[in-house]
Amino acid sequence: MYPSQLFAVTETGPQALPVPEGASSVHDIFDALPLGVYSALRTFEHNKFLDLEAHLARTEQSMALLGWTYQLDRPLFCRSLHEVCTAYPGPDSRVRFDVLAAPATMLGSDSRVLIALSPFEPPPAHYYREGVQVSLAPALHRERPLVKTADFVLKRRPFPLGEAQQYEHLLLDEAGHILEGSSSNFYAIDQGALRTAGEQVLAGITRRIVLQLAADLGLPVVLQPIHRDRLPAISEAFLSSASRGLLPIVAIAGQVVGDGRPGPVTRQLMAAYDDYVRQTIRTAI
Repeated sequence: MYPSQLFAVTETGPQALPVPEGASSVHDIFDALPLGVYSALRTFEHNKFLDLEAHLARTEQSMALLGWTYQLDRPLFCRSLHEVCTAYPGPDSRVRFDVLAAPATMLGSDSRVLIALSPFEPPPAHYYREGVQVSLAPALHRERPLVKTADFVLKRRPFPLGEAQQYEHLLLDEAGHILEGSSSNFYAIDQGALRTAGEQVLAGITRRIVLQLAADLGLPVVLQPIHRDRLPAISEAFLSSASRGLLPIVAIAGQVVGDGRPGPVTRQLMAAYDDYVRQTIRTAI
């Protein structure tokens, strides 16, 4: 297993920083730092990205919504990102970049922009073939869904991810509507239409792609969340995220979705997404 790496973006390029002792994931690296806004994604073909510009735009929007005057130097950031990802020894990497609330002086840097890399391990192939089960997390909420703040990573930590029997945790509004996952967006196929929450959710980069692909395929889209009481009636469900793409859901809080297998609409969207990735991935520079 290749080690995690951490870099500060400086005027002279990326500066290697010490990875905090005990950090077991790309997210743990930032625990003791002055948390601000962040984005998490993966590389393709070692140093290519999917819709990197959209990740940068969302980060800048988050900064603006927080009232920050700090400006991200995009050309400098992209050059640094390309350099560190190209040099990373693994085949692909999980990438997290943060704009901190204050400089990372505790790590010996006056930069507020950090890039962390760790080995990318995709979900097992059988998760995509057979689907996963997810749980509900009524007590977990985003304070400001349109602002991707790093402190939410700490809030969701008591809700572990990754196991097929409880792969993700879904957030609800006060009325019991399903909004999104703790690290993903959520979709249901209900009466032939794709349904997903239109408000109170993170503006996921992969979500934007999914909605465009659905429109291209002629699939009706309803930007309204599914109520938890309607789960027995939906025929399919899936989640999306930048690192996982589209992942079928076959049970929610013990309720089997449809016939308990990934459905035809989900599979069609998964294939369309894979085509989109192949056609659009680019290097950072």
